[in-house]
Amino acid sequence: MNATADSASEQAWAALLARRAGDVAPLPEHPLSSLFAPVLAGGAGMDGCTLVGRLAQTLDGRIATAGGSSQWIGGRGDILHTHRLRALCDAVLVGAGTVEKDDPRLTTREVAGVNPVRVVLDPRRRLAPSHRIFCDGDPRTLLACLEDAAGGDRHGAAEVLRLPRGAEGMDLAALLRALHARGLSRLFVEGGGITVSAFLAAGLLDRLHVTIAPVILGSGRAAFILPEAGRIADGLRFNWTPYPLEGGDILFDIPLRRTRPRVCEGA
Repeated sequence: MNATADSASEQAWAALLARRAGDVAPLPEHPLSSLFAPVLAGGAGMDGCTLVGRLAQTLDGRIATAGGSSQWIGGRGDILHTHRLRALCDAVLVGAGTVEKDDPRLTTREVAGVNPVRVVLDPRRRLAPSHRIFCDGDPRTLLACLEDAAGGDRHGAAEVLRLPRGAEGMDLAALLRALHARGLSRLFVEGGGITVSAFLAAGLLDRLHVTIAPVILGSGRAAFILPEAGRIADGLRFNWTPYPLEGGDILFDIPLRRTRPRVCEGA
């Protein structure tokens, strides 16, 4: 990237951070503005939340090897994109499997912007409090579990958020209401595949960002896990906009607007 392009990106990012803070000034013409402005707009649901899901996958739709290795499918551009989404959202949500395998920090250390509140979905409360995300109090962390899970009101430095059971495990709609009540309305569902698929299946994603890396594995863990489709027409068809990323990856911005996949409608 040349100096002029880099300066334009910095200006666009600064304008997006200002918009996140409440500035209503027009955003500059730039791909970052086109990509992230919808994230800063309201969601399609009645819960007051905006949800953005994100996955990085190989060309053949794998997010990890069969043994669970996933670092790193995406390149430098995908890492920056992920940190930018964190900086624009009030909270970042991950499943217990992601914490167990990757022990992430979920901060915005690669870009300018404040750290989001971290929310770990661990219905059975099986994670040890020794993971990094539970060992520091800044940024704040919530552990979301089922209301009958054992244990007290703290999990290491994290606050425990108890939720009712839904048809497919944790009641995700109740989770959104609880987060909104805490002032967390712009939510980034970062992973992993099971967690993003659960929000997709429930029809709760406003947008989906999928990075495709120029890699073929031929085996491994699928990006999305949904009920089996009997016909192509049962799949979820959508429009998308591609954005090239540094390093050769391609990001697809997909406006879902809380659309539920047809194969999930009877679930």
